[in-house]
Amino acid sequence: MPEFQEHTYSIDLMINKILTDDRQYDISKLITAYEYAFKCHEGQTRSSGEPYINHPVAVANILLELGMDTDTLCAALLHDVVEDTDATLDDVKKRFGADVASLVDGVTKLEKIPAFSHEQQQAENVMKILLAMSQDIRVMIIKLCDRLHNMRTLQYRPMHKQRKTALETMNIYAPIAHRLGILSVQEELEDLAFYYLDSFAYREIETLLEIKKDERNAIIEDIKKRIEMRFKTEDFVTPPQIDGRVKSIYGIYKKLYLGGKSIEEIYDKYAVRIIVTTVSECYSVLCMIHDMFRPIPSRLKDYISVPKTNGYQSLHTSVIGKEGIPFEVQIRTWEMHANAEYGVAAHWKYKEGIQGNDKMEQRLAWVRQVIETQQASDDPEELVSTFKNDIAPEDIVVLTPKGDSVSLPVGSTVIDFAYHIHTKIGHRTVGAKVGGKLVPLDYKLSTGEIVEILTSKDPDKGPNRNWLDIVKTNEARTKIRTWFKRERRDENIAAGRAAFERECKRQHIELSPQNMQELLSDELKQRNCATIDDLFAQIGYGGMNLERLMLRVREQYKRRFEQTDLQTYEPPTVQAVDPKNSGIILDEIDNLEVKLARCCSPLPGDEIIGFLTRGHGLSVHTKTCKNYLAVLRRGEQSELERWVPVEWSSKSTPKEIQVSIEVLGFSRVDLVYDLYGVLKDAHVPVQHSGSRILKDSNTLFEATISVAGTEQLQSILTKLRNIKDVISAERAAN
Repeated sequence: MPEFQEHTYSIDLMINKILTDDRQYDISKLITAYEYAFKCHEGQTRSSGEPYINHPVAVANILLELGMDTDTLCAALLHDVVEDTDATLDDVKKRFGADVASLVDGVTKLEKIPAFSHEQQQAENVMKILLAMSQDIRVMIIKLCDRLHNMRTLQYRPMHKQRKTALETMNIYAPIAHRLGILSVQEELEDLAFYYLDSFAYREIETLLEIKKDERNAIIEDIKKRIEMRFKTEDFVTPPQIDGRVKSIYGIYKKLYLGGKSIEEIYDKYAVRIIVTTVSECYSVLCMIHDMFRPIPSRLKDYISVPKTNGYQSLHTSVIGKEGIPFEVQIRTWEMHANAEYGVAAHWKYKEGIQGNDKMEQRLAWVRQVIETQQASDDPEELVSTFKNDIAPEDIVVLTPKGDSVSLPVGSTVIDFAYHIHTKIGHRTVGAKVGGKLVPLDYKLSTGEIVEILTSKDPDKGPNRNWLDIVKTNEARTKIRTWFKRERRDENIAAGRAAFERECKRQHIELSPQNMQELLSDELKQRNCATIDDLFAQIGYGGMNLERLMLRVREQYKRRFEQTDLQTYEPPTVQAVDPKNSGIILDEIDNLEVKLARCCSPLPGDEIIGFLTRGHGLSVHTKTCKNYLAVLRRGEQSELERWVPVEWSSKSTPKEIQVSIEVLGFSRVDLVYDLYGVLKDAHVPVQHSGSRILKDSNTLFEATISVAGTEQLQSILTKLRNIKDVISAERAAN
């Protein structure tokens, strides 16, 4: 296990903390809630063997550390009674009031939210999270603390559940903690989840740090003493507080492996935090630090003037210290520090509660944006993609010509910026200037750049359909789709039909109008489409994910039509053994060169057919090969006569044949690593491999491997399909 701090919680410890706190708590109500929870959970135990009541008490203690109010603490003590005992929500409401009951009900509804599941179910679960957050943010804060304690005790769970819980935490709960600005919870969730997802990498990063823990602390203490000595010669409203820390393991991992940096390029492995009283003192301290240590160029970040989207404010600078060791210095006021550590919870810690509406509204604006996106989309899968994209922790901050700051996800373009400013500006965009220079519309913005949008004077000007492939934000994508949905129905139908037919042609799917209606009948019902034109319109304006649709269409096409086509022609059969030792038995022909066709890569175990080429011997295809099926459909006798029956010989078959596979899965940090693990365990040579992120944020992994036959290939594909988050694993359609 990583060296995470041990935590001991009890109701007595909680009450003692409350008695020394200057905030007002209803101790009698808290004790009553504890006694009720104790009675309800009596006899229940956790995986560790300890009494179950220890868990809700621990969650309440964590919430107390965040400064939450009495009703939130009561709801934490009671958050599992409705889910896991005979207690009802009405009982809770009668005993503790409507506010506590509402919080308990909200947490209960969030109890079983998988990070990944079937798209429709996943969309419903995401909506539960969003609605809970929009109605009362305390529900989500309780859930985050519940997840934090579960992660702290995860070692007692079975290994497969450890991984599932860690994956949920990394993909859903840690990013939400970031969005809500609760840094202390976010970093601990990330480190704990990372340990269970990739303990090898976790330990490797610890080794990369090289310096032992005591030595690391000594370096930080030396830096702090030097700064303290300098501060004694300066005047401050109150003496600054100086803290030191080592960057989190997961934070280093992201920069090492995801950012492609070396350990020497990570300048914030060590960090010193200086907390002062006023904003002017922040900038004065920055000058002192740059005077004492050598600043690293381009490593100064002013999040005071331009805060992050979650409200975070601080000055960050990286400098070179004693013996050439780089470290980061963070400078902030006490108010900024409280917001950084506690995020939205700071409203309760500093007695603002829900009354501190302005800052709270800013922090939760993205929740409303995601809900609006869902309401404007016809595709439930779009909500999942939107949610994952919008809770991503990385943002950039750019400026308007007037100096106003705009926060956008990393990778955003000038079109995203235009739509963020105003929908009409986005629609009428014809160009953009960054730093006074013209840039293309797909230009990706960076923090600190000044962006000016050039617009058309034509009030009827609309977006370009290609912009859907350029924009990063779901806000921009939804506005573009909505415009096409309302303004260009005929154009949408034509574009959607063309895109669908193009994909069918690429995947060698040949459909008559009647067969097309039959094949898409289920999709029409699910999408509430009266006609195929309605479906094509959705594809045309981007309201439906065509890649996902084609996965389902291809499967149905194979089941309904291909098997019938295969039986329309049966060539005559005679037998002779090929002298080339190819492992193929064919008609009475000697000294014929035999080749395996690359278009379908036949494997021993496949049903095969031979094609007599002019001057190049025999080419062996599978009976499901697109070229063979095309000949069957055309039915021309001159072509059919050149196809001859062949079969695999049991006496001599090729030892290894190359075949391509495609694996589609939900994106996560170590998905490709798990896929390679299956191939490695199967001891198959990998001739080529690669992965890429699709438009719907899923990962497509492609590989060419060498196998002995269909039996081995199917075994490998089955193992790949059993990997968590894999949607499909198939032999590639060449």
